[in-house]
Amino acid sequence: MNKRKRRKIAKTVAILFRVIGTLILLTVIGVTASIVIPQMRGYEVDHVVSGSMEPNIPVGSAVYVNKKIKPVDIEEKDIIAFKSGSSLVVHRVLQNQKVDEIFRTKGDANEGEDLHEVPYRDYEGKVVKHVPYIGQIIMIFTTGLGKISVLCFAACGLMLNILAGRLSEGNRRNAS
Repeated sequence: MNKRKRRKIAKTVAILFRVIGTLILLTVIGVTASIVIPQMRGYEVDHVVSGSMEPNIPVGSAVYVNKKIKPVDIEEKDIIAFKSGSSLVVHRVLQNQKVDEIFRTKGDANEGEDLHEVPYRDYEGKVVKHVPYIGQIIMIFTTGLGKISVLCFAACGLMLNILAGRLSEGNRRNAS
């Protein structure tokens, strides 16, 4: 293989490495930002694991819960997050009984209202936004193993960019 052909292949590989490395880094930044920025603004980010709110909020969606909204400010048809045992439940409010400090709720996909009323003490906040499918990614990235994977993924992106730079530099040296 002649020098010109080798340089052309090296240049193509360098461009490919740079593009892939940059895409990896942008993905890591985007997913991390979708978790960190809302938390800095007082939102809890969680994911939906059941189909009780489908089709409005599909399984695997990320939900952004505003913890600053007080239970007394919740209105009929708002979607809230609340604790039920060790789970976080996302359901629509049918009625906010402010005097008794309880909510009557229902999942959109469920035929009837929830069997148990939700006391204010179990209220976590109002769901202000949901993004389909992103919750699955967030769930993976927030585990211990997921955080290590994100760091390794980012390191791969960085190494591909460094390698692309070295290939380009070697090409420039060989061309002169």
